[in-house]
Amino acid sequence: MKISVAPDCVHQIRIHILTLLLAAGLFGCSSSSTKDDAAYVEPEPQIGVIVEAEPQQAASRQQAVVTSVKVNHPRQYTVQKGDTLWDIASLFLKDPWFWPEIWHQNPQVENPHLIFPGDILTLIYVDGQPRIVVGTPGQPGQPAQQQTTLVSDDAGPLPVVKLSPSIRTEEIRASIATIPGDAIRQFLSKPRVVTKAELKDAPYILGSDEEHLILGQGNSVYIRGEIDKERVRYTVVREGSKLVDPDTKKVLGYEAIYAGEVLINTYGDPAVGELTFTEREVLFGDRLLPTDKSKIDNLYFPRLPDRDLEGKIIHLPDALFGIAKLQVAVINRGSREGIESGNLLAIYTKGMTVYDHHSRGKKVDLDLPDVRSGLMMIFRTFDNVSYGLVLESTRVIHENDIVRTPK
Repeated sequence: MKISVAPDCVHQIRIHILTLLLAAGLFGCSSSSTKDDAAYVEPEPQIGVIVEAEPQQAASRQQAVVTSVKVNHPRQYTVQKGDTLWDIASLFLKDPWFWPEIWHQNPQVENPHLIFPGDILTLIYVDGQPRIVVGTPGQPGQPAQQQTTLVSDDAGPLPVVKLSPSIRTEEIRASIATIPGDAIRQFLSKPRVVTKAELKDAPYILGSDEEHLILGQGNSVYIRGEIDKERVRYTVVREGSKLVDPDTKKVLGYEAIYAGEVLINTYGDPAVGELTFTEREVLFGDRLLPTDKSKIDNLYFPRLPDRDLEGKIIHLPDALFGIAKLQVAVINRGSREGIESGNLLAIYTKGMTVYDHHSRGKKVDLDLPDVRSGLMMIFRTFDNVSYGLVLESTRVIHENDIVRTPK
């Protein structure tokens, strides 16, 4: 028997069938049924907990950015040659690591963090949030609005756009550095920290044909040891300080002091080479390590670590007693602990231990609170240690001073 159904009824029937299928769990992810299915009640999703947590964190960080703006900040600042991004951020902010939060990035620029001498930085507020923008409306150097000229066309009444070739000239400028490059350039030569075995097994300088005791650029040298014949350039290093963890007493590595570069001319035993560059004197016994050709990043964007970290300063290169601003320190934490280039760590001087002479009860020795003495930025990491540049200091910084994630 043939049954005719009106189109409207067919639509209603489809809706009812779809509803039944959805109720039966035939759409979406199905699961195997058990004897407890009838008693199972789907728990209510904790939407409120998830949705409310992120806005609270975002609001807290936005408030931290607002309170970080200095009271006496300049409304405008013209970037000068020799400025660093850290110095400029310190003009506007009490906590310069909030700079990415207030910098108004231009998505059309390949690297929006770059700032150039002559740029005029202006602090404005958008919806209560501080923003740093480049330039002001109508200012020289700002891109002018493109204009088109409409002319009549003999072929018809519709206007056409006449395009003319144009030339735009722009001065080649170097962007300002994040931190002073001269302060860390000598520490960027790789490798910087090696194991005892790496130094022991490395080729070494045996002597010179000119019988010099101290060698420099242009001198010929004799080299003994296993040399890769597919490699012609080596870095000359000297064994430096032994880096020891002050808490575990474990040797974390040996500092390899950079001395220069050597070019291998003749392979053999001994091999013959020429010192093509020297940063310091080269001595007999100095070791050769393969020259690292990997690119060294010279743009750092200071930021807080993703988690709380704590360590100690274990070495002060080229310093006898202590260091201050724009000097380098080595800490006993590295990539294994999650340290990355650009991470900021606060430096603390351990509080003194004093004896309480005035207590009415039992007289005890008390440890005074640690005193914050500076701020450092990590610029070079290894497995167990990292190199950092002191960006701020209020007192002399020593070995065994504590480093922590800033609060």
